[in-house]
Amino acid sequence: MPNSLKTSTRNPPITMSDPSAQPPGETAERPGDSFVQSFARGLAVIRAFDAQRPSQTLSEVATTAGLTRAAARRILLTLQTLGYVDAEGRQFRLTAKTLDLGFAYLTSMPIWNLAEPVMEHLVAQVHESCSASVLDRTEIVYVLRVPTQKIIAINLATGSRLPAFCTSMGRVLLAGLDEAKLDEVLAASELRQRTPRTVTDPAELKKIIAQVREQQWAIVDQELETGLISISAPIRDRQGRIIAAMNVSGNAQRSTAKQMIRDFLPPLQAAALRVSTLVALRG
Repeated sequence: MPNSLKTSTRNPPITMSDPSAQPPGETAERPGDSFVQSFARGLAVIRAFDAQRPSQTLSEVATTAGLTRAAARRILLTLQTLGYVDAEGRQFRLTAKTLDLGFAYLTSMPIWNLAEPVMEHLVAQVHESCSASVLDRTEIVYVLRVPTQKIIAINLATGSRLPAFCTSMGRVLLAGLDEAKLDEVLAASELRQRTPRTVTDPAELKKIIAQVREQQWAIVDQELETGLISISAPIRDRQGRIIAAMNVSGNAQRSTAKQMIRDFLPPLQAAALRVSTLVALRG
């Protein structure tokens, strides 16, 4: 996979002093008095750190999170006391304890324990990497990944985010939305041209997603990154709702889109159905 593939890690500042401010991508109204602003500010501070800025000063954290220096300082000191933030001089950084927040989600969802051996078997069949993701507003979030043994420089791991509109797993997940919600997500998405092949027209995207909804799988041929082809199928709960997507990704130099559909789609669909069946039995 090309080395230039980057995941989305930066979020726009959240100005918590404004009661109408919303976290990135959130359009729903806040639930009035039940909204705990101090907790939201704490999350904004955690989200201020990323791969580009793993270590920041108080002023930088305040600016990124959209907070005053006083508010950012109180939150950073609280997080430091709890062990989620460490400080060295004027620089603050997250500690490994913040991983507990993500692992709490993974361990609370038995689906991923069920899916991993199925995905490992699929990788052994197709000799390409396999991943699973869920939809978070306009992005997909990787929750499980089984790489091949090929030596490939790659920046994708559990927790990585990519835009939903130009990824095969994203289109599968978007196909599970009703029309009103789909329109809302596309309107909130940054429909940026990533390669000459990237589809950015909302009307065309809706046609593609309608086809994905009908055929129950999606393939994206070098729309996210030149040289990257990905094919995906849905994972469903016992009510038939799409709760996740599973993909097989490959290099265009090794396989064409037609070859991936021919060789990888049947075992991918069988694996996704197997996970869906296990989820239904556990439900």
